[in-house]
Amino acid sequence: MKAFLGAGSQFEGKLSFSEIVRLDGAFRGEIESSDTLIVGESGEMIAEVKVGSLIFSGRLEGNVTATGKVELRAPAVVEGNITTPLLEVEPGVRINGQIIMPGAAQDQGDEVSRKKKESQGKNEGKS
Repeated sequence: MKAFLGAGSQFEGKLSFSEIVRLDGAFRGEIESSDTLIVGESGEMIAEVKVGSLIFSGRLEGNVTATGKVELRAPAVVEGNITTPLLEVEPGVRINGQIIMPGAAQDQGDEVSRKKKESQGKNEGKS
């Protein structure tokens, strides 16, 4: 872990980091990194978050964009949109926003198209 903001601490501004950072205090602003952000149960954020991956148990008002996995662990509360290719949500987590999973709908559509073409090819061979 590269940095730590402990419970009871407050920070306002823009945070950029490399490696793993853990927040257990209050944060307001923007977070941007290609690495992992961990937010503990006491973490409270009003922020726009753009990270590689996120492990989140706190409270967030704002949007999350992750290039990797987002793990929401109870008792997390998220008031905002989450954009990620992979989402894991524990029971007890509350989300009030949209979940956007880039590539998921495209992959599903590609599979449907492939099966449809296979089916048409089989039917054409029967005439």
